[in-house]
Amino acid sequence: MALSEGVEDESLLEPEGARRFSITSYGADYTVDSLVKRMRGGAFTIPSFQRRFVWSQKHGSRFIESLLMGLPIPSIFLYKESETNQHLVIDGQQRLRTLQAFYDGTFGEKKFRLLGVREPWNNKSYDELDTSDQLKIDDSIVHAIIFRQDSPMDVLDSIYYVFERINSGGIRLSPQEIRNCISAGRFIDLVKRLNEYNDWRNIFGPLNKRAKDEELIIRFFAMLRDGDNYYKPMAKFLNDKSAQFNKLSQIELQDMGATFRKASSLVWEALGPAAFRPNGPLNAAVFDSVFPAIGARLTSLNVQVLRLAYDELTNNRDYMRYCERATSDEDAVRARRRIVNETFARY
Repeated sequence: MALSEGVEDESLLEPEGARRFSITSYGADYTVDSLVKRMRGGAFTIPSFQRRFVWSQKHGSRFIESLLMGLPIPSIFLYKESETNQHLVIDGQQRLRTLQAFYDGTFGEKKFRLLGVREPWNNKSYDELDTSDQLKIDDSIVHAIIFRQDSPMDVLDSIYYVFERINSGGIRLSPQEIRNCISAGRFIDLVKRLNEYNDWRNIFGPLNKRAKDEELIIRFFAMLRDGDNYYKPMAKFLNDKSAQFNKLSQIELQDMGATFRKASSLVWEALGPAAFRPNGPLNAAVFDSVFPAIGARLTSLNVQVLRLAYDELTNNRDYMRYCERATSDEDAVRARRRIVNETFARY
């Protein structure tokens, strides 16, 4: 069983099939002042999978100094969204945020003055630079490589493949971090809100830095609403369901949220911190078979019945076998769901 951030999840071991894309790309040159205008106006946005702004003021100052010296700087990568014409910043956010901060005049809570650079620029803000130096920065050219995914159109995952390859020496994105970007919408917003629900936090534990807790919430809804039609790999199933759920009405999403909260509260009251943890870490296969079954039976379940049914399941050798090996195979998922449904039906 694969272990990730305290969660047992065999689906992490699923091989990823070859992906092929049709991509249109082209270059564009922007002046610095036009880039800052676009950042301020929201035409350029930072995807959720990007790192926080981590440059120090001294690091940012050296970047500004490069512009003042007339030195070339690296290109930025932008993804153009076809529906909104907005551009997602795939690479270059540290540079763009530094430029915006310098023009705004603040770095965090401090005034943004250039630190550790050559005279006559040292310790000066943008407003304190000579007009000629301001114009030098304003008119500096930043080259952008802009691309869009023409096909496939169902999931725009070329975005994070480009990001990962540009940042090959840095982080590798988790499936949910990727999903938060490519399936952004009302459903993902709901998932993020539900992830803060107190009883769910009690069940799962501390917030997961790689968003595994959010992924389990999506798995709950996917199995609750369409588990009988599950297909592997699990990551694609959850991607597809997320895209579908984003199209649901606000009323449907509100009902889904209410179901999740009620199920979480019942589980916490009945099972406490041992919920979905038959052998220590939270077992994703136990979770994705038991929790959706609870969500489907809220009107007929109570604390005592849930405890009895859960104890029977975790002592059922056949059931546990399907929760420990090849757990994302279609046959294993179907077998778990069948055993859980048969068990709950006896109470």
